[in-house]
Order: sequence, then C-alpha cells, then structure tokens
Amino acid sequence: MKIGLIGLPLTGKTTCFNLLTSAKALTGNYSGKTETNLGVSQVPDKRIDFLSGLFQPKKTSYAQIEFVDIAGLTASREGQKSGAGKFLNDVRNCDALVHVLRAFGNPEVVHVTGALNPAKDLEAVEMELLFADFELVDKRIERIKTGKKITKENQEELVLLEKCYQALEAGSFISDVELSDEERISLRNYSFLTDKPRLAVVNLDDGQLRNKTYPHSEELSQSCREKNIPLLEISAQMELEISELDEEDKRIFMADLGLEETGIELLARNVYSHLGLISFFTVGEDEVKAWTIKAGLNAREAAGKIHSDIERGFIRAEVVKYEDIAAYGSMTKVKEKGLFKLEGKEYIIVDGDIVHFRFNV
Repeated sequence: MKIGLIGLPLTGKTTCFNLLTSAKALTGNYSGKTETNLGVSQVPDKRIDFLSGLFQPKKTSYAQIEFVDIAGLTASREGQKSGAGKFLNDVRNCDALVHVLRAFGNPEVVHVTGALNPAKDLEAVEMELLFADFELVDKRIERIKTGKKITKENQEELVLLEKCYQALEAGSFISDVELSDEERISLRNYSFLTDKPRLAVVNLDDGQLRNKTYPHSEELSQSCREKNIPLLEISAQMELEISELDEEDKRIFMADLGLEETGIELLARNVYSHLGLISFFTVGEDEVKAWTIKAGLNAREAAGKIHSDIERGFIRAEVVKYEDIAAYGSMTKVKEKGLFKLEGKEYIIVDGDIVHFRFNV
C-alpha cells in the first residue's frame, strides 16, 4: 500500500519522509519542488522486538509501509498558482493520505500563505481534493446522459454517481456517504480522492511540542473531529535531532520530554492501524517476521500472503497468542498450559497471532 504525504509547500513533508524511510531526499527553503520521492518505512512493534529476543533468529523483519513524498500543492481554484494536475495525479495513485500541516515558525522559511494556520491549510488541500472529484463525477454523469444508448449498467452507475454528486456539492467527502458494500466496490475504479483514508500530522517546533500549544490548535482539532481524521502532533526538527543520537542519549532525551516513542514511530503505527491492517507473526531460528494482512482474513487466505502454495495445500494452522508466549516466556510452557491451538481454514486471524501453517502440495 502507498501512503501519500501531502500538503502545502514548506510544511516539513520531506523531512518526515526522510525520518520514516531513512532516505536522504533533498530538503530546503524552496517551494518549487516537483519530484515525488518513494521509500519504505518499518512499522515499530515491541512484539517483534520481544520475539526476536526470545528466538534469536538470523533475521528479523518488521511490517512495512510504502510512503510517497508528494510535492507540495501549488495550485488553487482561483488560478493564482500552478501545478495542481501533477499533485492530484500523484495523490490518486495512493491508497491513503497523510496531511502534513505546518505550525512551526521560522523566519528563514516563510509560510507560502504568509500566515501560520494549519486548520486553514488543511481545508485548502481538502477542498482541492473535493473539487477534483466533483469535476470527475460531473463529467462522467454528462457523458452517460449524452450517450446514444444508456444501458442498464449505465443507469445503475448514474444513480450511484448522482448520489456522490449530491454529497460533493454539499461539501461532503465520498468516504462519508452511506453506501452499500456493493456500491463501494463499484466506485473503486474511479480512485476517488475523497474516498481515501486520511490522517493529519501537525508539524510543531520544540517549544510548541513541549507546551502542547500552537496557532489555531483548537480550530484544527475541531475540524479533524468533524472530518473523522486522526490528528497527531510531532516536531520533525526535533525528530531529526533524536534520530542522530545513540540509544542511551535517545532514551534520556525522550524521557526528558515525557515521550515513550517518537512521533514518527507513532505516525507509522497509526497509519498501519487506520488502514485496517493487522500483523501475524512467523517465528523460528531463521527469521522472526511480521506479515501484513487486512483484518478479517481467515487462516487459509493469510497463508496465501506467505506463498500461494501454502494457501492451495492448506491443512491446518498452529496458533499461539502473542500475549500467552509473552506471559510464559517459551513455546514449551505455552503448550504445557494447553494454549497451543490447531485451527482450520476458516479461523479468522487476530492481530498478534503467532502462526505455523501445515500444508501439502
């Protein structure tokens, strides 16, 4: 899955991207960037840390997310700027979006609008997404209505599109429209921008993070609540300083701030969970690995994420709960307690399950 980092120029998107992916993409005080950066981020997971310490594998593999650093939005409906086309195309290719909003002040890096207002910036980008979908729906409706022949499929599509049109015209996102599962599936081919899951990250300076206050914070919080957008607070500059420390100094520094994990780690985990993703684990001397699946998959479907042969020849799944092995400290003791389970193909995998698949092909 691709997660797009979006926002206005000079908000700290690329710095966040570098911190998430350990990339070294160019950052600086310029708003003319047009390139898109791609990178992969590991999802921090203390369960993997524990299992790796327990089994001492040759290799440890965390769950991963692909992040896309999209050039800042430099277009508006008033036509005062340019470049919306590429921005919208890059966004359309993502599965979910993270708004990076600026609250930090820096006289050497002037905000593109001249004033710090993350709530207003969020609204500007959200409106750009909404207008793009509105135009797409409007054109498709017009194309169907002016066609020489309207088929039954066209008629069904028209009813659905007009429902979306009404919502967008009223300022609502397609993700907020009440649709059946079948209707949601029918809309997938459109890759609507306003149907993608969103999170918001407000980028603070050191003082703002410590004091838990920044310009228009209440307005932003209210807007995110109304839009059902999770809101996280980080300081990209501080995160950059933390990333350069050794582990002991990092621990002391974070303790001084009252932090148990960095904001970047928190962002990665929240993106993962917000997408409805869970992890199951495979363990052994060779590798301890987190496998990413959508919540609700059964054992046979989950086996297919490892290899199609395992799904095809599925016999059973041997399942241990992470909580049990963490409590008793070894697989042997878990088995002694009768907590080692044999499950069939319809068993629904739960986040944190440690699974060994038996199969025959």
